[in-house]
Amino acid sequence: MPYRATVYRVMVASPGDVTSERRLVAEVVHEWNAIHSKGRRMVLMPVGWDSHASPEMGDRPQAVINRQILQDCDLLVAMFWTRLGSPTGVSASGTVEEIDEHLRAGKPAMIYFSSAPVRLDSVDEKQYTALRQFKDECRKRGLVEEYESLSEFREKFSRQLAQTIIRCFAKDVDINDVSVVARPSAVPRLSEAARELLLEATKDAAGTIMCLAVMGGSYVQTNGKSFTEQGDPRSEARGRGAVRELQDLGLIEDRSYKGEVFSVTDAGYRVAELLA
Repeated sequence: MPYRATVYRVMVASPGDVTSERRLVAEVVHEWNAIHSKGRRMVLMPVGWDSHASPEMGDRPQAVINRQILQDCDLLVAMFWTRLGSPTGVSASGTVEEIDEHLRAGKPAMIYFSSAPVRLDSVDEKQYTALRQFKDECRKRGLVEEYESLSEFREKFSRQLAQTIIRCFAKDVDINDVSVVARPSAVPRLSEAARELLLEATKDAAGTIMCLAVMGGSYVQTNGKSFTEQGDPRSEARGRGAVRELQDLGLIEDRSYKGEVFSVTDAGYRVAELLA
């Protein structure tokens, strides 16, 4: 039976050296949705500047990101390893500014520091020194978490996300009320190609998208409809880009582990409902 839910936006904030952790955050969030969203009438939507920001002139880049994305987020998750990030003109880095703005708005933030081994010759000493200073400041302002491996990060974040949701948001939702409305601001910004592909994939009986390389090019297909013109490089690039965009947002997942067969996730179906 269809039901409606409140959508909470989760800001994924980090410098550029923790890309694996960023992917894990999205995976854990979607796993939480698969298990809990129906019972709690809540859906978590991971967002970030790389997937949800759009070009805009007239202000600092970080100020644009704050306005377009951060101000509408309900929870922030930040990860650090060896870098703090580049200064914004206001804060030591974009991630630091996002954390400060989010906390200033009275919203919860979960901050993680990796202690995984790293080659010394690959570390920027200035960045690492700034990171250690920031870490010391964070410890004075609240409770932060550390991890030594991706598996430990996944285990800790999965457990602590559930604790944070119950502590901070469960009281906002009456789980006996099926008429809670999803907020329109929670719909991620999708390119036209990604939007069309997702909507068509949800009509497929198995929710499957095929992205296969063939002689002379590649094709993207779902629900019996092709989204590429074989032999047209631009069309093929557009189709592959739409698949990557949906995968990065956690709206589809790779079932073949080879980048060939994808299935719409629970979050993908929910976003399609909002788009429709």
